[in-house]
Amino acid sequence: MTGATDSAVPPVPVFNAANGLTLLRLVLVPVFVALVAVSAMTHPGWRVAACLVFVVASFTDLVDGWIARRFGLVTSVGKVADPIADKALTGAALVLLSLHDVLPWWVTVVILARELGITALRFWVIRLGVIAASRGGKVKTALQVLAIVWYLWPMPAALVPVGPWIMGAAVLVTLATGVDYLVQAWRLRRPVA
Repeated sequence: MTGATDSAVPPVPVFNAANGLTLLRLVLVPVFVALVAVSAMTHPGWRVAACLVFVVASFTDLVDGWIARRFGLVTSVGKVADPIADKALTGAALVLLSLHDVLPWWVTVVILARELGITALRFWVIRLGVIAASRGGKVKTALQVLAIVWYLWPMPAALVPVGPWIMGAAVLVTLATGVDYLVQAWRLRRPVA
């Protein structure tokens, strides 16, 4: 007897390459925090080490999503863990930069409020539909990572003033994409006439 079970897609294992990279990103967060703390944002060698760990962790965010989609390894665990890992990494970096008086606190507060708010919004509307990451969201992430890397790396004095411009662009795109996600959520929640 043949039926729907013969053609059913096997469940995706929770322990897979995509989720492994997400877990690696979570593990790298305390390593990154420790390196920034040791550097006190004054020791160039430790700053370079912290920056490289941040870059590797950020790269896992790009790769884990691609692997999950490309090889059909999307899981409920991954959908929850991925944004948590992202916010933990970015949030730790922003808070540490502000604690060391490298980045104004208002920038950290604005970005984190948007990130946490949109993550909560996505979970709120998830049963109605998925708010997919937009192209603007990818630009936002790239600008945030670039700005954080710029602040972490011991730049020559002539290049230091570029950092605030990159972060300014990141803040603008962060706010603009936040508004876009709010509109998408409103459309999902709006009763159909």
